[in-house]
Parts: sequence; C-alpha cells; structure tokens
Amino acid sequence: MIPIANAAKAAGHTVAVAGQGLLAGQIEAAGFAPFATGPDDDPPQRLPLFDPHAKHEGRGMRNRFARRYAPHRASDLLPICLDWEPDLMVCGEVDFGAMVIAEHLGLPHAAVIAFATGQRLRPDDVAEPLNELRAEYGLPADPDMRMLNRYLRMSPFPPSFRHPEAPLSDGGHSFRYDPRPNEGTPPWAGQRPGAPTVYFTLGTVFNTESGDLFSRVLSGLGELPVNVLVTVGNNIDPAEFGPQPDNIHVARYVPQGQVLPHCDLVVSHAGSGSVLGAIAHGLPSVYIPIGADQPQNAARCVQLGLGRILDAITVTPPEIRDAVAAELADPAHRNATRRLRAEFAAQPSPEEMVPLLEKLVAETPAAPRLALPLG
Repeated sequence: MIPIANAAKAAGHTVAVAGQGLLAGQIEAAGFAPFATGPDDDPPQRLPLFDPHAKHEGRGMRNRFARRYAPHRASDLLPICLDWEPDLMVCGEVDFGAMVIAEHLGLPHAAVIAFATGQRLRPDDVAEPLNELRAEYGLPADPDMRMLNRYLRMSPFPPSFRHPEAPLSDGGHSFRYDPRPNEGTPPWAGQRPGAPTVYFTLGTVFNTESGDLFSRVLSGLGELPVNVLVTVGNNIDPAEFGPQPDNIHVARYVPQGQVLPHCDLVVSHAGSGSVLGAIAHGLPSVYIPIGADQPQNAARCVQLGLGRILDAITVTPPEIRDAVAAELADPAHRNATRRLRAEFAAQPSPEEMVPLLEKLVAETPAAPRLALPLG
C-alpha cells in the first residue's frame, strides 16, 4: 500500500495512515500523519510447526479478521473519520472494519489486494460476522458480500498469476511497485565470488511459528557452494542458530529491495510478499509453505513453472540441499519467472492509480483527502 500512499501524496493530496499502534512510528517515519487503531496483536511466541493443510484458514479469516479485527477497526476509525473528514478510504482487502465505516459515512472505498492467487478471501467465510457488524452501523445486510468488490480494487500481482477460479473483478486494476535501486553489492553476496546467491526468508509473521525449520534449511544450504542471506525477523535472535559457515549470513531484517537484485534464487514460505518480490526480480524459488495463503501461492507458482515445493513438516537438510541445487540448474523455471517479470514490469505505475482514486473522490463534493488504513 505504501507505493499508492506515496503516489497520492506526490500528486498533492493529503494522506493520513491509520494502523495498529505498534506501527505508528513507522508510519510517521514514512512521512504520513499516523492514527493509531487497534487491536494490537499479542507479542509473537515461538511455536512448533503445524501441518498447513490441517489449518482451518477459512475459520481463521472469519474469526480473526472479521470477528476480532473488524469491530475494533470500525470503532476506532469512526471518530477519526468524523474528525478528519476524509473523502476516500483506501484499505487492505481484509480491512473489513474500514469498509464498513466508509459505507456508514457514505464514502467510497478502494482496496489493495493482499493475497496473490485471490483464493484466500471467500465471501461465505466472512458474511455472517460482517453482516452483524454492518447492522451495528445501520447498514443493510449484504449476503453476497458485494462490499468487498463494490469499488476500485488495486492488485500489485500480475493478472496471469491469479488463480483462474478467482479472477480480478471488473473493478480491479493491476499496478507495479518499483523496487529500490541497486545500492552496490553487499558483503554477504560476494563472500564466495562467482557463486550463486540464495535468499532464505519465512516472512515476518510465520517466522515464529516455524519450529526447527530455520535450522533444517540452514543445514541444507550450508552444504552448497553458494552465498546465502537468511532473514529471521525482528523477534528471533540470529545468535540462536550458532556459528554458521562463512558463506551464510543471518540477519533479523533486510528490505527485499536491497536483497533480491543480488540473488539467483529465493527460498521462502510462499507468502504473497515474498512471491511478489521474486516475480518482480525474475527469480525462481523453492517454496516451503507454513499456513495462510502460502499453500495456494506455492501451488500456483508450481503450476506456472516458477519453482518447486517442499513439505515444511518432513523436509530434511539433504532434501533442501538437493532442491536448491536442482532449482539453480533449471533454465525452464528461470525463463518462466522472467516472462512473469516482464508482465509485472508492464503493469501501470502507482502514479497511474491516482486518477482512478480521484475519480472516486469526484463523486463527493469535498476537497480530496485520502485516508489509508494499514495493518
């Protein structure tokens, strides 16, 4: 969502960002007026792995996003909007509370797509709790959940990546984000000159729910003649994994834009952000999905020839070593990722989304001010 916010601000609009309280500092540092809204999540805990196919993701979408988050967001956003008087609400596709408040106030709302294949959000999973919330704010029942697609939807993913059973709606538009420029070769990418470079991440949410997966992957990568960057997230101490070979660098966090221009392969949990980063840079991947939309993303990537999948529960270090070695040597997967990168690069820029937002704003008489709830 940040590219959209930056583009709107650059076009002369006033932009404020509402998000969980723990994000307020980051929002302000990015140059936007922050509004703290709840609920903040509990501190992450290290948890064992669970079979991602045994998780009830539909139930999680309903109970976490629709029943827990949406009422909190709606309650916190209403007084903010009454005081700040925005003309348009731009939110994530599962920020249901923002959509309800926008409709309560007669504001149009635009959604930024978060789930790459389009399969994670099913209206039937969230209709009951969201219709209860709509009733609290005097809105009519919406049994088909048209609220989710009522206005503009903006997707940073290539259209051909979405699953054929979940195409982008008529109000959907794709856009690209522009990765940060190359800032020179970092030390970890040149530890072994001339060797391929591999990036390994489990994201910033499921990293703490990964059991011993980090250790198994590190063991497998350590057997290969490659340069490796591993990011474990801010809630895990890299020292936990002990001394590593000189070709493996373990860090808490490095922005993808500073990592991927130097890489030949990505090993990831197949989160939508990690998948998009690999696509944007034309990199094949090895996917080890843990939960949420990751199994669907990984399956779609394999359908498109972008990489291969490993089982997070059973995979062994030798299997990781062999999968990474095979993927580095597979020209067909590399060519497929480059074709998808070309599709991504041809998508409109975030700046080209601003006139679409302005068109929505034009439906109301107020001067354009855009409120973008994040988190």
